[in-house]
Amino acid sequence: MENRIAILGIIVEDRESSNQVNELLHVYGEHIVGRMGIPHQKEGCSIITIVMDCSNDTINALSGKLGRLKNVQVKSMLAK
Repeated sequence: MENRIAILGIIVEDRESSNQVNELLHVYGEHIVGRMGIPHQKEGCSIITIVMDCSNDTINALSGKLGRLKNVQVKSMLAK
């Protein structure tokens, strides 16, 4: 299967979910090219941007697992 470049935007609305998010990102770490995390203290949330280089199936699997976590939102964008 062909690899794609993807950007995942993740908003963690509750710090209680941070451990689960980090565990998933660790599991998929071999596919992650870069990661940037920004705490937004005023709003009480964290914003994480992930750049991945992997198959569509892997991108969708991580997005789906993150999206099922409580107080976590995720959106993905794939290069053509």
